[in-house]
Amino acid sequence: MIHITNQISIREDEIKEEFIQASGPGGQNVNKVASAVQLRFDIKNSPSLPDDVGKRLTLAGGKRVSSEGVLIITARRFRDQNKNRKDALSRLVEMIRKAAEIEKLRIKTRPSRNSKIKRLEAKRHRSGIKRRRRPALVKEE
Repeated sequence: MIHITNQISIREDEIKEEFIQASGPGGQNVNKVASAVQLRFDIKNSPSLPDDVGKRLTLAGGKRVSSEGVLIITARRFRDQNKNRKDALSRLVEMIRKAAEIEKLRIKTRPSRNSKIKRLEAKRHRSGIKRRRRPALVKEE
């Protein structure tokens, strides 16, 4: 079991890992060892995720979520396969944690009368400074 929050835990068999060859540094070893990890998590068919969290995770995943509702995370930051596995898993856990948080609704407010007056005073003051910087107009008679 992978614990995400107090209410959400996912089973390890819900996550599928595939090892692929990584690009980047590693010399000749990079062509021989499959050190990059592609982690797949089926959001739509996961019994561990509540529906609302699944919907938010799908939105947060963006391009990483396939049309079938599978989240694909590719980790190739490290040369070591085990480090990449941990990196991919920690990124999945972090994404689910963020999706589990419910955004607080913003309450519309209006600026107070005093704040409006202060803003207009600041604008007048600033325009006055800029006006004084201008060269004086020379009248030709």
